[in-house]
Amino acid sequence: MSIAKIIEITAESTDSFEDAIRQGIETTAKTVRNIQGAWVKEQSVVVDAGKITKFRVDLKITFIVD
Repeated sequence: MSIAKIIEITAESTDSFEDAIRQGIETTAKTVRNIQGAWVKEQSVVVDAGKITKFRVDLKITFIVD
């Protein structure tokens, strides 16, 4: 039997939502083992002088507990 846990993180990128997701998962994987998947809960942008400067994502990351 496996037990899974879900954590929530926020990640951001100056390039794209996809890059923010990738960076969030890769950074989390440095300290959390057995990541099985992620769900994008929310997306938002930071706007400065009428231009998008940052892409933000809230992620729910699922991993199997040892």
